[in-house]
Amino acid sequence: MTRRRVERATLADVSALAGVSTITVSRFFNEPHRVGPDATARIQAAVEQLNYVPNLAAGGLASARNRVVAMVVPNISGPIFAPTLQALSDGLAEAGLQLLLASSYFSVEAEERAVRAFLGWNPAALVLTSRFHTPATERLIETATQPVIETWDLAPGRKPFQIGFSHRQVGRDAAEYLITRGHRRIGFVHNSAAGDQSAQERHAGYAEVMAAHGLEAWGYAPTERDPMQAGAQALRALVARKRQRPQALIFANDNLACGAVLAGQREGLSLPEDMAIFGFGDYAFADKLSPSLSTIRPPAQAIGATAVQLIRSLTEAAKEPPPQVHELACTLIARESA
Repeated sequence: MTRRRVERATLADVSALAGVSTITVSRFFNEPHRVGPDATARIQAAVEQLNYVPNLAAGGLASARNRVVAMVVPNISGPIFAPTLQALSDGLAEAGLQLLLASSYFSVEAEERAVRAFLGWNPAALVLTSRFHTPATERLIETATQPVIETWDLAPGRKPFQIGFSHRQVGRDAAEYLITRGHRRIGFVHNSAAGDQSAQERHAGYAEVMAAHGLEAWGYAPTERDPMQAGAQALRALVARKRQRPQALIFANDNLACGAVLAGQREGLSLPEDMAIFGFGDYAFADKLSPSLSTIRPPAQAIGATAVQLIRSLTEAAKEPPPQVHELACTLIARESA
């Protein structure tokens, strides 16, 4: 029994139906800003009528660069990276590029597998989150012919382009803020997801400030996998320390801090009088909690927008080489919880 072959529409078919050259159709997909509105409308109508799907693999082989930008993030479902992903996706679409995502869930080994697979597709650029990688990933970065961009961190001097901020400085800022509010017994609650090395950097910055003020720095690592449950677990465990109950807690992210705020209400605590709570991320719910959450807002949307500008300058052969390091600012948001 033979299967009937279904012929796919070709670039030439779209060209003929739209009444434009194949070069113009190619530009419609690869450099849409170079195609006029009339031709764009006719090509779009032809694409829809023919159900045309561009062969990106063939195009990548022909041009030695694919029209895909690959990115590895620690957690696709987490709200903290959503503004970056949206800004990156929207900006790349305007440039005729498509975003391809993989999640490592804070595993450098999973990141390595994703990087190896992505580079095999010859993307226009590879975007990573943070500078913490396996030795094998470092070798892949070193030998990559594609531009590699590290985001959500800052490490000048490395080969990849840098777009981000200092997590160590975030930890310093949080600790200094709480100390100026009169707190001395200040603890740090780690992410329950193993491998969050950026949070460990924030802990290191907090510890530097505590030492500079002659105060003890310490951390608590919850075991609950769900971040809000982990935050609640941390609060209950630390409230139980009668003589050494902390006056304030810095949480690795707002999800943990939210869990602590809600658990504090169930425990009958008055926040921040009984204990101050401080987060990181400024998630959408942070200002809606009662008490509202004091936190540090990272430049999430700006990271994505800056990455788009950098990728476009690299892929469109800009006259001036782009800067290697793009340092962005975080914002401390003082609210009711601390």
